[in-house]
Amino acid sequence: MTNDTSRITKVTTRNGDTGQTRLATNIEVSKADPWVRSLGSTDELNSAIGLLRCHVASAEFDDMLAQHQQLMFDIGAVLAMGGDYDTPAVAAGLAAVTSDTEALNNQLPPLKEFVIPGGNLAAAHAHMCRTICRRAETDLWAAIDAWESDLGSEKIARLQQTGACLNRLSDFFFVLARRLMQGLHEPQWHGPQKNEDPTR
Repeated sequence: MTNDTSRITKVTTRNGDTGQTRLATNIEVSKADPWVRSLGSTDELNSAIGLLRCHVASAEFDDMLAQHQQLMFDIGAVLAMGGDYDTPAVAAGLAAVTSDTEALNNQLPPLKEFVIPGGNLAAAHAHMCRTICRRAETDLWAAIDAWESDLGSEKIARLQQTGACLNRLSDFFFVLARRLMQGLHEPQWHGPQKNEDPTR
């Protein structure tokens, strides 16, 4: 990645006014390209995490979220370079997300029904992060499928690792949402009533 900070300082370039943009690899593509969509979803997720942090009172949870925001930038760098960017931060982030998820889940009671997103503001924002994360993940795989013939095995392997991170992150946000409702009434689906036909 370049250390040139002028590209960050200058915001308005007018280069994208016609619906085209350049990836970090200097390849010009349409803004409707799956790769651009993947980058946008990843950026959206990072912004949503920032919003979630504004509603989380626990320093422990905020520290986790701050770490995962850093991971989102690492993932974004790999995506922006089309997999042509090797960083140990993604593998370390994958391990951290998995560890955080397990630690949070171990303190929760068994889940008996589907959780209805909501409950309180923090939990609702965690669920929003979860759903945006799922979309970012599927957008990534769509971009890989669209560009597979232009990528080598090493690039695909790095991109697949970012996909694994996003998959684990969505699990983390689900478990975090439950922890943010711990001790409160967690809204859950009641399911079909006894003797009720669920297909009706």
